[in-house]
Amino acid sequence: MSDGEHRIDEPLVRGLVDHQFPQWAALPLRPVVESGTDNAIYRLGEKLVVRLALRDGPDQPETKVRQWLPRLAPILPLEVPVPVAVGAPGYGYPWFWEIHTWLDGTYVPIDSIDAVDAVENLGGLIGALWRFERAGAPLGRGVPLTERDDRFRYWLKRYDGDVTAARDAWEEALAAPAWNGPPLWHHGDLDARNWLVRGGQITAVIDWGHMGVGDPAVDLMVAWKLRSATALDIFRGVVAADDATWSRARGWVVSQAVAILAYYTEETNPTLRREAESWLALALSDIA
Repeated sequence: MSDGEHRIDEPLVRGLVDHQFPQWAALPLRPVVESGTDNAIYRLGEKLVVRLALRDGPDQPETKVRQWLPRLAPILPLEVPVPVAVGAPGYGYPWFWEIHTWLDGTYVPIDSIDAVDAVENLGGLIGALWRFERAGAPLGRGVPLTERDDRFRYWLKRYDGDVTAARDAWEEALAAPAWNGPPLWHHGDLDARNWLVRGGQITAVIDWGHMGVGDPAVDLMVAWKLRSATALDIFRGVVAADDATWSRARGWVVSQAVAILAYYTEETNPTLRREAESWLALALSDIA
């Protein structure tokens, strides 16, 4: 467990489901091994999945995911989970939680995915999000980089890599013009752990808790997370964005990589650390 996480185990989830949704009490429950850093995931039967926040979960039953994901799902080129029920706090669990549709597919290591093929999948998703209606949309993770500056510098003090290079890259991104267009829809966390793969292709994207509108640079940082200079160049051709937006996207990935490398160790999350090292190396080599 990481700092501040609520302890979640199968008896807790079984009790919540059986008490609040007796129609599903007979369905088998099993943890999904590839649960993320923000949520515990349990498969319920063959067609459902239970999602419970590990920290800072919702204190109200209605969330932006429940409100907007069913509207987004039909227009996106990749599959997304659709919320079907919301559960209340109980059995010592303090927040509301959700049951979504199950999507077939598996998490695979980033090295097993063709980075160039992924550009088409993810670029298509980003483009569809940018075209979606914005009226009444919630704010998402895509805030101005200035709002992340204190947090970045907090982690930079704890980072044991090339502090000067990381700081210079961040400050270059901060100096780029801020987003001055309409706030655009974004997923907010297009990390490999949130992709589902079938037949070697990304077919679905999960974990939409950071969704909303704002600076589209937040989703473009995935171009560096593919860990391929070739894929990065192709991404820039596939997704039409100006130089300032790409610069801010680089700042996003630098800030995430530094935070990961400062927080996680080889014992707590070796896979994510190695990925963050490669994101950061590509981002720093990409500085003009």
